[in-house]
Amino acid sequence: IVLINDRWIEVKGADKPDSLRGSGVSHVTLDEYADMKSVTWEEILRPALADVKGSALFIGTPKGKNHMWSLWEDAHNNPQEWGLHEFASVDNPFLDPKEIESARKTMTTSQFRQEFLAKFTASGGSMFKEDWIKTGPEPLDGEYQIAIDLAGFAEEADQTKYKRRDRTAIACVKIHKAGWHVKEIRAGRWGVRETATQILKACRDYGVRSPGIEKGALMNAVMPYLSDVQRRLQFYISPVPLYHGGTKKIDRVWWALGGMFEHGKITLGTGEWVYKFIDEYMDFPNKLALDDMLDALAYVAQLAEFGGEASAEIEEWEPHDTELGL
Repeated sequence: IVLINDRWIEVKGADKPDSLRGSGVSHVTLDEYADMKSVTWEEILRPALADVKGSALFIGTPKGKNHMWSLWEDAHNNPQEWGLHEFASVDNPFLDPKEIESARKTMTTSQFRQEFLAKFTASGGSMFKEDWIKTGPEPLDGEYQIAIDLAGFAEEADQTKYKRRDRTAIACVKIHKAGWHVKEIRAGRWGVRETATQILKACRDYGVRSPGIEKGALMNAVMPYLSDVQRRLQFYISPVPLYHGGTKKIDRVWWALGGMFEHGKITLGTGEWVYKFIDEYMDFPNKLALDDMLDALAYVAQLAEFGGEASAEIEEWEPHDTELGL
């Protein structure tokens, strides 16, 4: 199509990416990007847009955690450069709700989440089963425990690892006589001071004085900030150091949670966090997927073993860098 200002609109197939090479492209729209080869954008179209600082629009249905998912993750971390728009089929007013419900009953959870909820799911290999997921009301008996899986802090993180991937996760769980009720899991990519604030707020909200935190360099980094925030919030805690004991994450998470989920001893509460947690649950142990919320929940097993009063004491903290407090 030739416009009156002598600009061209062309429609091309992407089955042979090299046929799309050219120069002077000001905008491209990639429809069903998940079905294209990754080189279509990375090696061919992006360089073609560079000389005129052109724009691009990506449209598609998730197809597992592939190059489209990687692009989606990058866009989440660069809101100043990208716009993100998610449209689920369940919200489409032109689709019959009965048809959607019929599909829900015949498709697996991962299939339904991908096709009708527009969620990225990792293909195959999950150690945890769909029918192990149980929701339910909060039991009247029991007491809360909190376990934290720390990630690299946003303002100090390696751009290629922590800022893009890992999140700090705070698991808030009520341990009762029949098992665990996961009230909520708070997760985010926070700076070290904000991480300390989030930990203190969660402990205050649930009346927990001895949260568990994985022992190591990250715990050492957050401790002085916790001390400062405690004085500000007037709520004081005594963190319990948690250990992975050199065990691989896959083994540690599986041994802590596998049997609990299989035998229905873990129930989930409600909230937006549940959908993110189920994503991690169904993807585990896919290396491309996030697992911070699942990891934090697995650490609750150590607190449960000691009834929330682990005997280990925190070593006295000494700064290695007095300027940064590390």
